[in-house]
Amino acid sequence: MKRNIMQFASAAALAAGMAFAQAPATQTPPAKPGIMRHAMRKRMMKNLNLTDAQKQQAKDIFQQARQTAKPVRDQLKQDRQTLATAVKNNDTATINQLATAMGPLQGQLTAIRSGAAAKFYSILTPDQKAKADQMHQRAKQFFEQRRAQRNG
Repeated sequence: MKRNIMQFASAAALAAGMAFAQAPATQTPPAKPGIMRHAMRKRMMKNLNLTDAQKQQAKDIFQQARQTAKPVRDQLKQDRQTLATAVKNNDTATINQLATAMGPLQGQLTAIRSGAAAKFYSILTPDQKAKADQMHQRAKQFFEQRRAQRNG
């Protein structure tokens, strides 16, 4: 009996040690913002039960926004690459110049995306708008919780 208890205690201690020794689960890297935006937009369109006409209008709205935003995104990408080089070279003059130039481009991108969202929102029925507002609120809460987990 004493021997069985000792074997059980040894096995339990060994199992506990193995459990604590395991590497912590790795977190999945955050998705790129563009991918997340696309996934959220796709989920929203599905959950709102859009008519075929609304789906076509939405497709046209967001395609136009992508085309309008492409040169701005391309310029920002080029500026980020140049900025990374300037950081590595400790070139503060270029860093300041690029930071000043990138601000208005970020603003343009925000205006393009927000304008497309406003056009999309305007084609929704009152019930769809209410559902979209609820979805937006849940997404906002989700991202706030995620940010708190990362920072806390």
